[in-house]
Amino acid sequence: MFQRKTQWASQARCTRRRTAAGDPKRKNDIEMDVYRNFVELSEAEREDIDFCISVVKREGSNIVIVVPHGGAIEPGTSEVAKEVANNDLSLAIFEGIKPKGNNCLHITSTNFDEPRCVELVQASDTVVAIHGERSDELSVFLGGSDDELCLQLKAVLKRYGFTVKTHGNPDLHGLAAENICNRGRHGVGVQLELSSGLRQTFFQSLTDKGRKKPTDELVRFAAAVREALHTAGRL
Repeated sequence: MFQRKTQWASQARCTRRRTAAGDPKRKNDIEMDVYRNFVELSEAEREDIDFCISVVKREGSNIVIVVPHGGAIEPGTSEVAKEVANNDLSLAIFEGIKPKGNNCLHITSTNFDEPRCVELVQASDTVVAIHGERSDELSVFLGGSDDELCLQLKAVLKRYGFTVKTHGNPDLHGLAAENICNRGRHGVGVQLELSSGLRQTFFQSLTDKGRKKPTDELVRFAAAVREALHTAGRL
């Protein structure tokens, strides 16, 4: 009975978040989050049933690719991160794995404090956070406070033919010190907000099944990010 009540409570919270997400007056993600931090989330949701965490520290890597809203929360972001990381960069991924209603697992980047992910981020010299933005346009919205790496990413991504912009919403600029991308060893990082339209070009579709069939565009994007890391002297 207790487990059933917990599941009902979790479903109710998810419903409230979906309602808030449809409100055109919503100003930022903090207002629509069900859980303020990981402690609250972990008290209501079940690891390896509702969410899972993948932390991979690669030997010799001072770079971490972090995904705070992976799996079915912001579909495609986990797969993008794994393609960029390849087999030599570290990974920290929080994923929603519910059959539906994964939006309620979203913890905004300034509040994201899952201990295993944070520990790896704090031990890394370079942090690249991959996010999913909702618009249908084909854009990379570049943010974060690592100015040098941002410049290299902008130049290389454009050379590869990708559209790079600054998002119109200041909450998606990734400049807050508390943002997970800026919590590395040097207090700076990069945030890549990938529009829904762009992510759809990386896979057959953004469904669970479709994301298992990546396209050449995903390979090109990952190659561009890695080239920028190399040009900036990080890789």
